[in-house]
Amino acid sequence: MADKYDLVVIGGGSGGYVAAIRAARLGRKTAVVEDSRLGGICLNWGCIPTKALLRSAEVYEQLQRAGDYGLVAPEVSVDWKAVVSRSRDVAGRLSKGIELLFKKYGVTWLPGRGALSGPKDVKVTPDKGSPYMLGAGAVIIATGARPQPIPGLEPDGKRIITSREAMVLPEVPKRLVIIGAGAIGVEFAYLYRVFGAEVTLVEMLPAILPVEDQDISRELARIFKKRGIKLLTGSKVDRIERQKRQRVFPPGGGGGGILPADVVLLATGVTGNVEGLGLEEAGVAVERGAISVDEHCRTAVPGVYAIGDVIGPPWLAHVASAEGILAAETIAGLDPAPINYGNIPGCTYCQPQVASVGLTEQAAKEAGYEVKVGKFSFRALGKSLASGEIDGFVKMVYDAAHGELLGTHIIGDHATDLISEAALARTAEATRHELQGTVHPHPTLSEALLEATALAYDEAVNV
Repeated sequence: MADKYDLVVIGGGSGGYVAAIRAARLGRKTAVVEDSRLGGICLNWGCIPTKALLRSAEVYEQLQRAGDYGLVAPEVSVDWKAVVSRSRDVAGRLSKGIELLFKKYGVTWLPGRGALSGPKDVKVTPDKGSPYMLGAGAVIIATGARPQPIPGLEPDGKRIITSREAMVLPEVPKRLVIIGAGAIGVEFAYLYRVFGAEVTLVEMLPAILPVEDQDISRELARIFKKRGIKLLTGSKVDRIERQKRQRVFPPGGGGGGILPADVVLLATGVTGNVEGLGLEEAGVAVERGAISVDEHCRTAVPGVYAIGDVIGPPWLAHVASAEGILAAETIAGLDPAPINYGNIPGCTYCQPQVASVGLTEQAAKEAGYEVKVGKFSFRALGKSLASGEIDGFVKMVYDAAHGELLGTHIIGDHATDLISEAALARTAEATRHELQGTVHPHPTLSEALLEATALAYDEAVNV
């Protein structure tokens, strides 16, 4: 007889494990089916280990600038294997932490691959042993996504790679070509440039980080070019020739021509892991590689939910976690408010960091708003000057009619930490009056949001 659970979660990533713990804390008997390490791609091969690698790059870069701070340091060298090893250790520790949380809250982890066998049954196929069935009062599908393949540019895991292989390369390549200048491409461009690679970013759209405000994209492009990163925007890679030293062909736009490369990194997006889940047989709708859900993450099949990257963009770990809590609380009979997808912060962890929430200036104007915009440079901020990190700015976009904060866009040191103030302000429907009425501590980087707001309304005193 099949074991019975109130909830079975298929996938133990950022959405799945959070959903399971929330459901267990709400009194539901919960199991997670996961065939790899708990934490999913984000914790094991994405968000966390990449940030560990990026932190090593930041420290190395700072050590090279020791003289700027009046310090004398001997020549600094890189132990690349140790850099990679540290990032893997960080990921491993956090994955073990999820195991401990499961034990603490009574969540059962069942190693194996899960698939629907009807709306109330889950088939588990372990790596070893025979498949078995689980009875489920509800099911949450949280199987995530994988890199989107490009016809004719398929990765081989060695010389044409995805972000997963980019985190554990045995050595820093001499020449690295990155196809795709979104957050993943930009982060790896920064990382490998700091450690000495010749880096070329190829982007089909007119700008790097094309989803960001145009001022942000232009500023990062300026800084990257200054650091020696070659940018080919408005360019599409035609083909890759695998030779002793492979060659990349991006025709037209941005200069085109032939690019010699030791390694090519594909960073062009993801597609949902929807295969092998029994979705069609169960009647779960899939459109363009993503499971269709309503505002509470319910599929059209009663009792079957889906969360995270498998339901489509935005492909962000913090969105998956929020959706996991939303689904778990809905299953438990609570009445949680739907997620406001117009107020999701986006973060890119190169240096300088990039973070944003809400509408860009262009999008606000296209939506019919008359806007007031303030842009405050970190070069004019005391804390930035003291820390020696002066690149970038804060840009605040307000509705001229009512003072509503429409969007915040930051490029600079600790931008990914600063953006939460703006996200909270938008959640609370704060206007420029509440933000200006909040006394910000001095000296801090957060003062830049206050100063940019004052600039938008011609009330600045520090510029």
